[in-house]
Order: sequence, then structure tokens, then C-alpha cells
Amino acid sequence: MALAENSGLQPIETLSAVEAQQIKENNPCCGIDCNDVGTNDMREQNVFETLIGKQQQLLLATQVVKMIPKIDDVITPSEY
Repeated sequence: MALAENSGLQPIETLSAVEAQQIKENNPCCGIDCNDVGTNDMREQNVFETLIGKQQQLLLATQVVKMIPKIDDVITPSEY
């Protein structure tokens, strides 16, 4: 939704249309056409997310989750 909104599209309508297209065509490669190319197929637009990119996102999310308790430990002793 954020991608559609940042592209100047109606987020809910655009997302609903893409999800319906994914189900209708049984194509998981449909996405938001941000560049107004005319197709929602990300393979045709040469938009790919690599395995390394997904691994880095997961690693970063894990690091953030681990940091939250550490931040709480640092903040709590100063209140006493």
C-alpha cells in the first residue's frame, strides 16, 4: 500500500486490483506498476528481488528485535 501511495496511485484500489490479478492469473509475480509501464508483471519490467536481498532483510529484522530488550535495559536503570 505504501508503494502505491508513494507512486501517486490509490493504495487500496491498486492493491485490490493487483491481488485479484494474482489470483485470476495464478501469477505471483504481479506487483505495483510504479513507473506506469502498463503492465503489473514484474518479470516483464525486470524487477527482481534477489535471495541475498531477502536474507539481508531478515537478518536486519532479527538484529532490531534483539536490540529492543537491550535498549529497555539501558533506559530502566536510569529511572531509579
